[in-house]
Order: sequence, then C-alpha cells, then structure tokens
Amino acid sequence: MAFEIPSLKDSIHPDEWQLRLDLAACYRLVALYGWSDLVFTHISAKLPHSVAGDEHQFLINPYGLMFDEITASSLVKVDMACNKLHDSPFPVNPAGFVIHSAVHDARPDAGCVLHTHTRAGVAVSAQAHGVLPISQQSTFVLASLAYHGYEGVAINDGEKRRLQADLGGANYLVLRNHGLLTVGKTIADAFLSMYTLENTCRIQVDALAGQSGPNGLTTLEPGILQGVAHAVRVQTGGLGGAFVWPSLLRKLHRENPGYAI
Repeated sequence: MAFEIPSLKDSIHPDEWQLRLDLAACYRLVALYGWSDLVFTHISAKLPHSVAGDEHQFLINPYGLMFDEITASSLVKVDMACNKLHDSPFPVNPAGFVIHSAVHDARPDAGCVLHTHTRAGVAVSAQAHGVLPISQQSTFVLASLAYHGYEGVAINDGEKRRLQADLGGANYLVLRNHGLLTVGKTIADAFLSMYTLENTCRIQVDALAGQSGPNGLTTLEPGILQGVAHAVRVQTGGLGGAFVWPSLLRKLHRENPGYAI
C-alpha cells in the first residue's frame, strides 16, 4: 500500500522545508545503514527561530511509518508535549518523545536528537565497562560520552530530570540496557555522531568476541584520549556538514530516492 502524501513545500517557510528534507533524509539513511527498529525509535529536529519564533517546536516521525518510507511532507510538527501543531493523517507517539523532549529542554544547542536500538548499541549498553578505549572511533566518543541507567520503558516524565543530569554537556549518551543517543547542532552532526558511536560499538563487540574480558585487548594510552578531548573542544565547526552529509544525500538519491516530497 502506497501513501499519497500531499507536498507541503509551497505552503510552509523555506527554512522548515529544508529542515524537513534533511530530517526525512536522516530517517532513510538510518534505515539504509540498518539502525532502525521497525517503527520504535525517533529522530527529532528543532525548528529554527525563523519558523517557530520563541516557541519550542519540533519535527518527528509519523508513528507507524517505516523509516525508509518517511518523506519531508509526512513529518509531523509537534510542541514540547508532542501535541500535533498541524493537520496530519498520522499519529505521533508521545511516549517516544519523553527522551527527546528532555534533551531538547536541557540543551538549547540540540538541533537534532537521534536515538537507536541497534544490536551492537544495546550489547555495549549492557556491558558493565561501557565503551572501551580500543579504537580510533572510540576516542571521539569517549571525549564527550555519558551514561544513563535503565528505568524501564521511557514513558515517565519523572525520568527526564535524571536523564538531563546524566547527559550534561555530552553529545554521546549510552542508555544502559536500552540503546544509543546522539545530540547534534544539526541533523548532519547528529547522524555522523551516531555513525561513529555505532561503529565504535560494532568494533567493540567484534573485538570482545572470543575474549574472556577486556583485559585481553590493547587499550589506548590516556594521554591520547586527553588529546582528542582537547581537539574536540577546540574544533567548533567540523567537516561533516560540508563534506560527508552531501555525499550521503547523493548515496540516498541513488539507493532510496523519494524522500524529498
């Protein structure tokens, strides 16, 4: 069954349309890279001041659509309570927005929050030692990593305060026994951070296979980790948005076009 979704391009602010394009692309890229969990995770993006003014408004997935069929026009605009702010035939999942609203509320810099339940991510989230310093990828993650303990399915608003405290200023969050989360100033930043975090977890799971524990692995020197942390703090821009994101969009146009409607 194909969904007939009228385009919103000519009826909304150009800045909102561009954000919709990037977020729809992000959903499809998450599916393309095998990080989706049917319909059960979310990626949220904050609407810019030019569109929302002083209000807090977000775009999120229409609940029930697979990530690889989401389009720019099917994304739903919501407020901080996940109430729909425009007519849409699709439902939204307020329970799924609890984590996202907590992060957006505590982090004004959070233009995008990306949450996954991947096999490798959940596996590492269940390992007591957490992310190990055993790969180049892990150095970038460890420079801005936090953990949040599992409190059950995230439907309780009371968890928000504790999650915010645990996240602090970090851009990578391991949700214990649950999954992974990244925070980015832009959608491209959040996606590329998740790419790094996911690969860190996959490498760790592979490295630990056949080992009795982390002691059999070669770990990186603490000084190297400190150097990476310093470089991350100094570098406020980054090359991802300028180079990697456009190449990802070209890949998407080749392999799963149709999101830009």
